[in-house]
Amino acid sequence: MTDQERHIAVWNNCLQIIANNIDPQKFATWFKPIRPVSLEGAALTVEVPSDFFREYIEGAYKDLLRMTIRRAIGADAQLFYLVRPVQNGDSMVLPSEKASSPTNNPVSIPVSQPSGNPSPFAYPGIKRVQIDPRLNPAYCFGNLVQGDCNKLGVSAGSSISMSPGNTPFNPLFLFGGPGLGKTHIAQAIGIDIKERFQDKVVLYVTGNEFKTQYMDAVKGNRIVDFIAFYQRIDVLIVDDIQDLVGQGSQNTFFNVFNHLHQKGKQLIFTSDRAPVDLQNFEERLLSRFKWGLSVELTRPDYETRLHMLRSRALREGVRLDEEVLSYLAARVKTNFRELEGTLTSLLAYATLGHRDIDVELAQSVTGKIVSESTSEVNMDTIVNTVCDYFNITRDTLLSKTRKRQIVQARQIAMYECRNLIPSCSLSTIGSELGGKDHATVLHACTTVQDLMSTDKLFRQWVEDIEGMVAVPVLA
Repeated sequence: MTDQERHIAVWNNCLQIIANNIDPQKFATWFKPIRPVSLEGAALTVEVPSDFFREYIEGAYKDLLRMTIRRAIGADAQLFYLVRPVQNGDSMVLPSEKASSPTNNPVSIPVSQPSGNPSPFAYPGIKRVQIDPRLNPAYCFGNLVQGDCNKLGVSAGSSISMSPGNTPFNPLFLFGGPGLGKTHIAQAIGIDIKERFQDKVVLYVTGNEFKTQYMDAVKGNRIVDFIAFYQRIDVLIVDDIQDLVGQGSQNTFFNVFNHLHQKGKQLIFTSDRAPVDLQNFEERLLSRFKWGLSVELTRPDYETRLHMLRSRALREGVRLDEEVLSYLAARVKTNFRELEGTLTSLLAYATLGHRDIDVELAQSVTGKIVSESTSEVNMDTIVNTVCDYFNITRDTLLSKTRKRQIVQARQIAMYECRNLIPSCSLSTIGSELGGKDHATVLHACTTVQDLMSTDKLFRQWVEDIEGMVAVPVLA
């Protein structure tokens, strides 16, 4: 046996011992993914999918592992871990493995004459400036889960990445509630542009940061340097643009906007509300926000939430039971951030408590984050709520009439059943709501999604009905 084969044989011997001492399912979950790497003297190194994985088996099976390797190698046996995340399938790309932080090439910026108060961006006399794009490599397109909730934003972002500043989507204005992925999409565009066009100067800032920098520049008598700095940017990403309040900062930003847009530079903004709903903004600036494409990001549906959980679990090197993933996707519905936080909490409880990740543990963890409503959500509840909202009878809703209001009410009922009761199949929903087939239900759900993104009144109807239906809400 060669030295290269010895570590494999030793670890296979260890696996046989471990398999005889624990439950087969636990063996498949926690030991089959481990791969032997090397054996140097009495030191065996094995590869595990993630640091979470290592912490779990060290906590739950420490004594068994110690006994096993001593039996296989000897009394002085040692076990070392090489943490290398799983990268196959739909796994998310880890920055440490696949990406490094994007950087900009140094640029020349005109600097005003030195004064007693230096510029916040360049020291007096320095003409070559290294601009940090401030992009997080974790926020790449490869780590972005796409669904109906963000499909238009992702598609527009991909188009922009291939030809920044030369598409109809300039500016791109992404808006929606917290945790829906606005920052992720905006930064993903910047990262993709840097990969395709290394000479492009990309910068990510928040609205509040721009305002603070402006105020510092005014105090330091460096407003000329401030404007010159921003006029040198090829792709400007401003997150939370709603925080850019104040006449002076908005006036300066207006000038920066005009310069960049006229030069064919790409502008990307995010906000927690639509341009029309922004308060305390100059009308001329609001009109420019509407020049390009405004995209609303909505709450992820069940399938998108489930996909996101699968991807994140694989990133952590853990293959969770589908029952656990389905339970989490059905319970946490508000946004990606809270869904990811719930999964992180579940993994932490399993690690610290040395417990298997099952539905019972998932119920315990989500119970601390998500509270149950006193009313049970079922198809009758949704149908009755829709009927009450539109002041129609149940028989009318389920009839074959093609009146527009009735058809839309029926489509909303189908959409809510699919979104709020993930256990219901399309066929079941169609059967209960007028004897429709699954294709009709799928078309209805797609129609509702499309109308929500283009018709403000229709979107309000759907949101009102969701608010009236008793669903689990975040505590």
